[in-house]
Amino acid sequence: MMKLFLVPTPIGNLKDITFRAIEVLNKVDLILAEDTRTSGKLLKHFEITTQMQSHHMHNEHKMVNGLINKLQSGMSIALISDAGTPAISDPGFLLVRACVEHNIEIECLPGATAFVPALVNSGLPNDKFVFEGFLPVKKGRQTRLKLLAEESRTMVFYESPHKLVKTLGHFYEYFGEDRLVSVSRELTKLYEETIRGTAKEVLEYYSSKPPKGEIVIVVAGKK
Repeated sequence: MMKLFLVPTPIGNLKDITFRAIEVLNKVDLILAEDTRTSGKLLKHFEITTQMQSHHMHNEHKMVNGLINKLQSGMSIALISDAGTPAISDPGFLLVRACVEHNIEIECLPGATAFVPALVNSGLPNDKFVFEGFLPVKKGRQTRLKLLAEESRTMVFYESPHKLVKTLGHFYEYFGEDRLVSVSRELTKLYEETIRGTAKEVLEYYSSKPPKGEIVIVVAGKK
């Protein structure tokens, strides 16, 4: 069966995996994993013994042609990331694009992704929103922030804990101290937390309480 499956994995709580995801991971010929050590723990928990191969941002370019050959030979392959839905700020786009170009069937399963619960529980408008993922680290960051300062839709960002305060400081600077912000961290895990308030309030909170864990920031659009 020549098909690529995109399979979401839990972002924290292992109970969030679907029955269908387990079924697919059991039946495919190969699982592509962002980090085989991390995914190995997940597969072991659900007693999945399918062969794994590493597929991450540092090797995905050179792997695409070989994976297309495997699929064209009749193999079925599942792509997973360390957590959440593949290709959402994780590897996946290049392989999906190549499959489209070669008329290889793709099936994306619904499932866990961090930004959806963060957006919904932010209390900010979610009828229209823009997903920004990670902001540029250096080059282009200021230009992007100036552009986003005029964005009227709710904005969603990913950020690492050690850069959160810096990023909130930039939101304070470019968007204004009264812009509403919601920060969700450790979603679905034991210490899940969502802090809501103005850019000034949320910046002050995390400046005094250094955060840990995976973070999603939701920012109100310009009124």
